[in-house]
Amino acid sequence: MPTPSHPGEVPARSKRADAQRNQQTLLTAAAAVFVTCGVDAPIRRIAAEAGVGMGTIYRHFPTRADLVVAVYRHQVEACAEAGPRLLADADSPFTALRRWVDLFVDFLVTKHGLANALQSDSNGFDALHAYFLDRLVPICGQLLDAAVEAGDIRPGTQPYELMRGIGNLCVGHDSDSRYDPRRLVELLLQGLREPRPS
Repeated sequence: MPTPSHPGEVPARSKRADAQRNQQTLLTAAAAVFVTCGVDAPIRRIAAEAGVGMGTIYRHFPTRADLVVAVYRHQVEACAEAGPRLLADADSPFTALRRWVDLFVDFLVTKHGLANALQSDSNGFDALHAYFLDRLVPICGQLLDAAVEAGDIRPGTQPYELMRGIGNLCVGHDSDSRYDPRRLVELLLQGLREPRPS
């Protein structure tokens, strides 16, 4: 580890680690605000949630599209990393699947504003969609396979099919405050359950 050349100076690696940690905190805060208020939420609200000044946000993300794309990638990685951890920690593979789907729904609520934020950058949107599929379809597949192997759900559900179905159930959330996608997603998951012998 490099030593500081002057007393009180922080090593460069430590500065980089702090900056990365701060950026992750900022992205987590922005994701939480986007879930409740949409991608058009005021930057000052995100700054307050993250405990930083607005200048810090603009320094990292000069445009709203930059911030939305970074949150999108951050949430994809959080969903991808959560899958194996949930499988290891949950009391059953079905519980792990259900908790992962909750994270996925949070992500989808944020994602619905992505196309508007990127406006005419269809190539950027396509690249992000491919990244999303590459990272999350295999994780969903692992969770489904584990739940089938444990006898929690019936075999035959494909990960892309399930993710697409959940995505379709989340679409109405933006335009109708009376619509609760989580309730319908829970019904969908219950429909996967393997009937238990009475």
